[in-house]
Amino acid sequence: MVNSFNASVTGEVAARRGELETLADGRKVECVELANARGMSVRILALGGVIQQLLVPDRDGRAADVVLGYATAQQYLDQPQYFGATVGRYANRIAAGKFTLDGKQYELETNDGPNHLHGGTLGFDKVLWKVESVAAGSPARAVLTYISPDGEGGYPGTLQVTATYTLGDDNELGIEYRATTDRPTIANITHHSYFNLAGEAAHTDVLNHRVMLFASQYTPVNKTMIPTGERRSVAGTPFDFRQPHAIGERIRDGSDEQLHLGRGYDHNFIIDGEPGRLRPAARVEDPQSGRVLELLASAPGVQFYSGNFLDATSVGKSRRVYRQADGFCLEPQVFPDSPNHADFPSARLNPGQTYVNTLLLRFSAAPRSS
Repeated sequence: MVNSFNASVTGEVAARRGELETLADGRKVECVELANARGMSVRILALGGVIQQLLVPDRDGRAADVVLGYATAQQYLDQPQYFGATVGRYANRIAAGKFTLDGKQYELETNDGPNHLHGGTLGFDKVLWKVESVAAGSPARAVLTYISPDGEGGYPGTLQVTATYTLGDDNELGIEYRATTDRPTIANITHHSYFNLAGEAAHTDVLNHRVMLFASQYTPVNKTMIPTGERRSVAGTPFDFRQPHAIGERIRDGSDEQLHLGRGYDHNFIIDGEPGRLRPAARVEDPQSGRVLELLASAPGVQFYSGNFLDATSVGKSRRVYRQADGFCLEPQVFPDSPNHADFPSARLNPGQTYVNTLLLRFSAAPRSS
């Protein structure tokens, strides 16, 4: 899939509503496209708020799609992998699918072994969002909304959610999630693209991508991938990405039990600095293409996932079979299982409050080394 939509107004990023696709059940899925004059564009589906395509130029100015995904909207339902999706109400895991709020215990679906994951089998990634507005400009903007009714997925309160996507002429893609509720509830909404900076169609994995994480601590997990409650220093471990390391450099380190539990990296890193403020969270570079992704985030943590459970059952846009480590994820979030850890950042949302999670994906290209 190659998108030929380009910016046509000098100094302004173009925006348009795309064609409707009909799902097997008859529902119509709208898409939105934003494109700037520097060769970057994004295609967003109203189904799941999915980023279906993200074209980014390399060091030679050649654009390639850098996110994994499917050619049709229906495939996102038929073979769900959270490719490019908005996930919620609660991104990541909740132990045993249970949490207590104001003395009442709530039970959620357990769709990841004994635990609840990404809002369940009918989370935000599988619902139809409404395209509220699309506007060209500097930056261009697309606003999607969804109303999650009280009790949906087992969660209390009617949650009104807004996802705003912005693309500037500086090759920065912003995503901001906002939510309000009419009853006390929990909220943890994030973006779940699988990136491959060499290009989705390049037929190479991401193990040579060099990652830097602005995190001095991470939260180790138990055998079902639930945080133990410890905040562990990354120093002296394969989880120390404070200086750049290739993803594959230490991923097979059999001496670290955490890598064994996650079959690689699938852990929450505690972002240095003050939560609630946009600050550096990660930098990833593909030496082959020169493409660089910098993530800035307001969330307290970021889940770094090395695509460990991609198992050749999904065929992507370029007819590529996705295998382990063909993509990586960076998911800014409240810590996994926060509702069950009093000393973790709170996921509680009360009436009158606004949940906000802001992230910025900044793309550039590093020069060829001499």
